[in-house]
Amino acid sequence: MKFFKVLLIAGVAAMSLTSCNDWLDVNNDPNTPTSADASLNARCVYMQHYSIASYMIPSSNTAYYCGQLATASGSQQPAAMNWNLGGANRANNAQQWFLVPVGGNLPDLYNQAMEKGAYHYAAMACYMKAFGFMNLADLFGECPFDEALGDATNPKYNTGKEVFMGCIDLIDEAIELFQRPQDPAVTALSAGDMWNGGDTGKWIKLCYMLKARWLNHLSKKAAGSYKDGKYDQAEILACLDKAMKSNADNTVVYHEDNNSSTWDHEGWNEPVDYSTLYSCIGMNNNRMFVSKCFYDNLTNFDNKGIEDPRADKFIPWCRSARSANTPSEVKWSEDGKWRRSLGVDLNSNIISTGGPKVSTFSNGGWTCGNVDAEHVRDTLYVQGQSGSTGYGGGKDMLMRKAAGNDASALSGVFWTRPTSPTVVGSYAECCFIKAEVLFRQGNKAAAFEAYKAGIKAHIDYVNSVCAMWVAGDASLAEIPSFKAMKQSDIDNYMNNAIGTAGDLTMGKIMTQKQFAVFFTTEMWLDMRRFDYDPSIFMRWHKPYMYENTASYWTYCPQGKYPRRWNQASYEKDYNAANLEAIGALVPGALDLPVGSNGLWYLSDQICTLPVWWDSTQE
Repeated sequence: MKFFKVLLIAGVAAMSLTSCNDWLDVNNDPNTPTSADASLNARCVYMQHYSIASYMIPSSNTAYYCGQLATASGSQQPAAMNWNLGGANRANNAQQWFLVPVGGNLPDLYNQAMEKGAYHYAAMACYMKAFGFMNLADLFGECPFDEALGDATNPKYNTGKEVFMGCIDLIDEAIELFQRPQDPAVTALSAGDMWNGGDTGKWIKLCYMLKARWLNHLSKKAAGSYKDGKYDQAEILACLDKAMKSNADNTVVYHEDNNSSTWDHEGWNEPVDYSTLYSCIGMNNNRMFVSKCFYDNLTNFDNKGIEDPRADKFIPWCRSARSANTPSEVKWSEDGKWRRSLGVDLNSNIISTGGPKVSTFSNGGWTCGNVDAEHVRDTLYVQGQSGSTGYGGGKDMLMRKAAGNDASALSGVFWTRPTSPTVVGSYAECCFIKAEVLFRQGNKAAAFEAYKAGIKAHIDYVNSVCAMWVAGDASLAEIPSFKAMKQSDIDNYMNNAIGTAGDLTMGKIMTQKQFAVFFTTEMWLDMRRFDYDPSIFMRWHKPYMYENTASYWTYCPQGKYPRRWNQASYEKDYNAANLEAIGALVPGALDLPVGSNGLWYLSDQICTLPVWWDSTQE
């Protein structure tokens, strides 16, 4: 709770994003804080919170492009799931939640830290600037960078390559600054770091992991030095050698569900304690089901007939009573009190015919009401809505669809509970990046060892989080979504389900990586890097709704794919001249059909234009 209290104080000081001009000094109000009054540690906690939010809010949308999730409702998710690229996204949130509370504080944090010899805080500024702008470039392709945080009211745009290379320079600077000793008189980083507790060793490993991640994004480029914007396998492996070596090195943000008095004042006016994905997905009705593709990969990976021990944690459950009509493929808990969801087949017409119909609980059982024969089985799809003891006022983490009735409980899913940790960087991801690079080099034996280590690391991480939840509430211990995985199941999976070095494929590596980076923009990024290849992403297919809805082809013609987001509304409304001008430097931009508006960035097909790293362009 310590850091959330600091965040409340930080919010007051950091809301003044720029210092007063000299001519206003005479009118300074001693009771109104300015940017200069914010302490380094208070400012840093505030910025860390919004840095996470500005990444995870887009991730709550981009994950739906990847065919692993289904939804019956939502403000943005159905459009992403169905590849309706003319629909809504989180563009405004992605830009605003980074540029205002984080970006607006970055110059002062960096400059004040450097002046005071607080080099670790300056390193944090470099890290957050790199992380935030790289996310914008991943989403939008181009964005203001050089002039973004200065005095320009209409900052000029930079190309995707310029932003990318600038972020690499920033992460290198962060690594160097984290290794400098701070002036003993300044506040220790531990006072302002709610991610790694001031452990600069973990920060350096995180920075190297991010550098390896970003350099691996250049897999479509020609081989060569990363300093020239080329695909540099040697540098990626060198970075991984200095990154995480076990789960103990992970950077993980842990959240609380206590409905504290510390509420967000930049966006949705909600408590800052709980996870962003709970806010976007977990607390909302009918926002998430698992797809058949995801379900089948978890329950029968590589057609070995062996279930992933993580399947029970990733697939939602509901309390239920078995009947004679229950399909045989439904899995039940050992005590027969919980029923696991099946996967929604996005390669069927279920969405186009109005499904999955959402179950309600009445008269002692689950029902979809009066539906036609096509949807009578929709009760078999359990939504991933989560409960809450703090914000929601429940008695535990389960969501009860009929208030106060335990028989109507839903388990939620691993990533979207109020206390689901946010993984900023992990050893598991390092392993999968390493496996990909080694596989490209033809070293299948070493690639397999890295692949296997990544799977095991992620299983262990999931088990540790479940143990944390059960330690906080022993009543969860026998619920399949929370109970510990059996070691025998883990061993069987690792020894018999994931294959061998001899039959390793890029598809196995990338499909397993999807589990480890689930609900992140990295999921969508990998889909783009591999051009949505169904031989790479096992059991994946284009959504039925897209393939059978001609109006969607206006925005994503057949043969093209979702590649970027449309720019945020304020850029198109208030910075249009600079946005228009950068188009001449973006390969393919001026070839887009523009209709009567004549502007490349308003093309109906703008979302199919590859960003810089998603192409062979120099």
